[in-house]
Amino acid sequence: MHIRQRTLTAASGAALLAAGLLPATASGTPQPPPLEAPVGAADLLAKVATCAQISNGRYRTDAGAPATVAVCGKHGAVFWKADMDIDCDGQRTEMCNENTDPWFQAQTAFHQSDGRPLRSETLPFVVVPGVSDTWDYKTAGIRGGSVAAVIHDDQVLYAVVGDTGPKNVIGEASYAAAEALGIDPDPATGGTGSGVTYILFRNSQVSPIEDHEAAASLGERLAREFIQDN
Repeated sequence: MHIRQRTLTAASGAALLAAGLLPATASGTPQPPPLEAPVGAADLLAKVATCAQISNGRYRTDAGAPATVAVCGKHGAVFWKADMDIDCDGQRTEMCNENTDPWFQAQTAFHQSDGRPLRSETLPFVVVPGVSDTWDYKTAGIRGGSVAAVIHDDQVLYAVVGDTGPKNVIGEASYAAAEALGIDPDPATGGTGSGVTYILFRNSQVSPIEDHEAAASLGERLAREFIQDN
């Protein structure tokens, strides 16, 4: 399959070269069109600099903290800016179990294609607040497997919606998501107190939910469309 793709690329390049639409190297070999650069954190953050609140009230970042975080709406997405607590629920693994996580639960709200809970240690996913009068993620076009862009310290990670949390708290992602962003993933002592932006793309879905490569590929396309449309 890869050989066939390279052959088609070369043939297309020769046609473009003959038409004068593609530059050639010194040897006359057509150069392929340049690849688009990945969507950067700054580009996404510029589009979520202001908030058009869609939640009926605000969320706490932790139990007992003041309610300061609103869910905001944009064309094609919802977003919020919060902290990151660590979700280590789901399948028991070396780093996610009753001994490492004082709040461990052996279930996640959404399951893999084989029916088992998600694997927090290896799958980057985000957590949405449980449905309440404050906000219902389902009415906003968000569901299990929806794609999210998580931004921290100029890094962009594409993940899926994988679990639900308390109805009044927001700002949580899986062990794998935190680790990928350079955030301490320890479920008991890790996380970060602020500086995380969560952008969830409406009416998107990765199937199977555990396919992270598919989430990354779709996320990059949706992020580019989000920037173009806002």
